[in-house]
Amino acid sequence: MMPMSNVSVRLHAIVTGIVQGVNFRWFTKRHAANLGLVGYVRNRSDGSVEFVAEGPRAALESLLDLVRVGPPSAVVDNVDAQWSEPTGEYSHFEIRF
Repeated sequence: MMPMSNVSVRLHAIVTGIVQGVNFRWFTKRHAANLGLVGYVRNRSDGSVEFVAEGPRAALESLLDLVRVGPPSAVVDNVDAQWSEPTGEYSHFEIRF
């Protein structure tokens, strides 16, 4: 049996605060790729940033810790994170427009 930290899960998160125009998507993409995660990040019309990432729970927890701080110019007010089963639909991590 695989250790729980290696089991793939899905994280869907909405990040609010000063998170657009501060390299937040690039920051998220770079860290997600470095952690071996797949999915996407995008700006939303309400000023928030949304991302979906799939991979090992431990790597997703690390990404969550990073986006709670964000890049230097960002001010993160809240991260609403939802966990679920992975869909396996992604092959890499991308910025969506």
